[in-house]
Amino acid sequence: MKKYFNSYTKLFSYSVLFVSMLLLGTLQAQAQGLGSLGETGSRAGTAGGEELLVPLTAGYASLGGATTSGMAGMNGLEAIFTNPAGLSVNDGTSALFSRVEYVADIGVNYIGIGQNFGYNNIALTISAWDFGDIAETTEISPEVTDVTFNVNFLTVGFTYARQLTDRISAGATIKLISESIDDVNAQAMAFDAGMTYDVSGTGLRLGVSLKNIGSELQFSGPGLTTSVLLPGQEPSSVFNPVNIENEAVSLPTLLNFGVAYTRDLAESADVTVLGNYRSNSFDQDHFAGAIQFGLMDIVYLRGGVQLVDDMNASFYEGYSFGGGLKLDLGGTQLNVDYAYTPTDFFDDVQYITASIKL
Repeated sequence: MKKYFNSYTKLFSYSVLFVSMLLLGTLQAQAQGLGSLGETGSRAGTAGGEELLVPLTAGYASLGGATTSGMAGMNGLEAIFTNPAGLSVNDGTSALFSRVEYVADIGVNYIGIGQNFGYNNIALTISAWDFGDIAETTEISPEVTDVTFNVNFLTVGFTYARQLTDRISAGATIKLISESIDDVNAQAMAFDAGMTYDVSGTGLRLGVSLKNIGSELQFSGPGLTTSVLLPGQEPSSVFNPVNIENEAVSLPTLLNFGVAYTRDLAESADVTVLGNYRSNSFDQDHFAGAIQFGLMDIVYLRGGVQLVDDMNASFYEGYSFGGGLKLDLGGTQLNVDYAYTPTDFFDDVQYITASIKL
C-alpha cells in the first residue's frame, strides 16, 4: 500500500511541476506584453538576439519547428533547440554537427556533444555565424573600398536533463550570447526550461518549453564614440568626443506547447504526426504541423508547415521538407539529415546535419 501511495505522490508532484511550467510561461508571456493567445505581435522588430530563433538543424527545420514534444529516435542534441528536456532521450555518448546555408550568403555552424549518466544527461552546444568579410562604408567614406569588417554571433549553451520517471523528463539550458560588429559588442545570458510527457504504450508525447528568459542585450565599445562640434562652437574648434546612447533590448522570449503521435503502419513502417503552438513575446504567434514517415527505421521523409496571421510579414514561404538516413554501424548510430526551406525574397535556406550515438 505504501509503495502505491509513494508512486501516486510522485506522479502528483510531477503533474504539479508540469502545470507550474505552463502557468509560468503564460505569466511570462503576459508580462512581456503579449496579450491574448493568438494575438498578432505588436512589438515585432523590437527584440534583440534574433539569431536565437533561427533553426539550426535539418530535422527541426524540415518538421516546421513542431518538435517541442520530442520524438522517439531523435538525437537529444537536436531536440535541445526546442525543448531541453528532449536531451533525456540520449542513452550514451552523442555528437552532432550541422551546417545552415542561410540567406544572403550567411552560414551557420552548430556543434554539440552530450553524455548520459544513468537518469541524467548533460550537453554542451555551440552555434557560430559566418557573415564573411563586409565592405566598410562610413559617412566620411561612403564608397566601397577594400576595407572590410567582421560580424560575429556566438551562442554557447550548457544543458542538463533528467528522466524523472519512465514517462516524464525535465531539462534546462543556460546560454551565453555574444554579438560583435566591428568595434562594438554585446553579451547576454539566457535560460531555457522544459518538460516532456510520454504517454507510455500509446505513441503519444506532450511537451512544453519556455525559451530565452534572460538579461538584456546592450552594445558598448569604441565604435559608439564619435567626434562632433558642440552647438555654438567655431568651425575651427577642436572636436569633442561624444558617446552615442545605446538602448538595451530584450531577448525574444518564447512559450511552446507541442504534441506528437506515432503509429505503426506496417511491420517495417511508421508515421508520426506533430503539432505545435508557439507564443512569441515580440512577434506573431506560430502554429505548426508536421508529418514524418519512417521505413525500416532507416529512411525518413519529413514535411512541415508554419502558419501566422500575416504571412506577408515573414520572408519564409511557410512550408519545409526534408529527409534522412539512420544507419547502425556496429553499435554506433549514424544519422544524416537534410532540409529545405523556401523563402520569398532571398535564396532558399538549406540544412545538412550529421550526428552519431555511441
